[in-house]
Amino acid sequence: MTADTELDRIYDHRFGEVEAATKDRIWTEIGAFLQRWIPADASVLDVACDLGYFIRHITAAERWGTDVRDVSSSLGPGVHFVQTDGLELSKAVPHDHFDVAFVSNYLEHLHSPDAVIAQLKEIRTVTKRGGRLIVLQPNIRYVGAAYWDFIDHRVALTEHSLVEAANAAGFEVEHLVPRFLPYTTKSRLPQSAFLVRSYLRLPLAWRVMGKQTLLVARGT
Repeated sequence: MTADTELDRIYDHRFGEVEAATKDRIWTEIGAFLQRWIPADASVLDVACDLGYFIRHITAAERWGTDVRDVSSSLGPGVHFVQTDGLELSKAVPHDHFDVAFVSNYLEHLHSPDAVIAQLKEIRTVTKRGGRLIVLQPNIRYVGAAYWDFIDHRVALTEHSLVEAANAAGFEVEHLVPRFLPYTTKSRLPQSAFLVRSYLRLPLAWRVMGKQTLLVARGT
C-alpha cells in the first residue's frame, strides 16, 4: 500500500463527510476574515491545500492549490491544482509569481525543524518580492499534549519558533496572533456561520479559546 493511500485512509477516518461539511461552513467565515490580507487582484497559492477549505472561500484573480495527494476533484474549476510534495514546490509552480501564499495545519507534519525552514524557503522562492505569507499553525504552548494525538504530527511549534523559521526563510513578520483559532474544528469553535463570524470579531474570545497561531509576513 502506498504512503498516499495510507494518508487517504487516515484523513478519511479523521474527517468524515459530516466533519467536511462543518469545516466548509467554518472556512466560509475564516476565508472572509483573512481576505483583508488578500487583494482581489492577487495570485494566491494554497500549499498543502487538502480539500481546498481556504482557497475555495477567498476571492483572488488567480487561485492555485498544491497537495501531495490528488485532490483536484474537490477544488472546483476556478482553482488551478498542481500535485506535488510541498518540499518540491519550486520545481512545480512558477518562481516569483504569487502575491500571497497560505499554509494551514501543515508544518507540524514535516519531518524536522530543518524541513519547516526548507518548506518556507520553497514558498519564498515562488512568491514575489514583498509577497505575503499567511500561516495558521497549532501552537504546542496552548495545545499541550493533545498536539500529539494525531499520528502524523512530528514537529512542535510555538509562535516564537514559527517566527524564527519565517525569518530564516526570508520573511519579515508584520502581524502575529499567538492565540487565534481553537485547535480543531472538533473543538469548541462555534459551528454556525453566525457564531463563527461573531467569534472572529471578538479578540477577547481568542485569548480563551485560541490554540492556533496566525502569522502574516512579507518576503524580504
